[in-house]
Amino acid sequence: MAGDRSIRLRQVSKTFTTRGEAFTALDSVTLDCEAGSFTALIGPSGCGKSTLLRLALGLDTPDSGTAEIGGLAPQAAASTGTTGVAFQDPALLPWRSVEANIALPLDVLGKPRAAHASRIRELIQLVGLAGFEKALPGELSGGMRQRVSIARALVTSPGVLFLDEPFGALDQILRRQMNIELQRIWSESRATTLLVTHGIDEAVFLADRIVVMKSKPGRIAAVIDVPFARPRDRSLFVDPHFHALTDVVARALHGE
Repeated sequence: MAGDRSIRLRQVSKTFTTRGEAFTALDSVTLDCEAGSFTALIGPSGCGKSTLLRLALGLDTPDSGTAEIGGLAPQAAASTGTTGVAFQDPALLPWRSVEANIALPLDVLGKPRAAHASRIRELIQLVGLAGFEKALPGELSGGMRQRVSIARALVTSPGVLFLDEPFGALDQILRRQMNIELQRIWSESRATTLLVTHGIDEAVFLADRIVVMKSKPGRIAAVIDVPFARPRDRSLFVDPHFHALTDVVARALHGE
């Protein structure tokens, strides 16, 4: 993960046309994520969170403004394995085993899987799936499939990690458990991370700072620093200071 691992978006705007009507998803948004930081994007549906992430990933292009990963265009960064991504839907290939699904980015980049066998084993241990290396996705629980997705996002040792509602489909108990696991995994990788979430607790527990977005048009309404020391564990969820900060974020979301 050597070199510049920053995420920089400058005055990015994006408008979509649906049924003949224009909708401005983002309006002149500027966002900097320094190397090794963990930033959470939170806001109501339609505020442009996922659009912003897609622009940073290079899955879409802005109408105006620029997006860079470590000084490179997002597509160029992705082609070198600099970026990793996990979405709400794990999108595992049902005919591939756990280890083969994790290896998928290596196959796409044309990197020999055998040369990265130790990395794959390390990630399987890291996400708590030892013993399930040969299991197929249909044999795994929802939380286990999401662990495979996160391991797959980390297999190229990316300096930059994008997470788009990775636990949004999980129940509250499992989601909190996965938050704890992700915090541990991130502490090991220290990848610059941009998380899109609807969960206030999730954002406060995981992030160094929270970027609150507003809609119509999509824009940044507030940036809130998270002061809690790392590593963070389950006890933080019952800390009065934790709940006080979730109230601050909630008020920002509601424009108070």
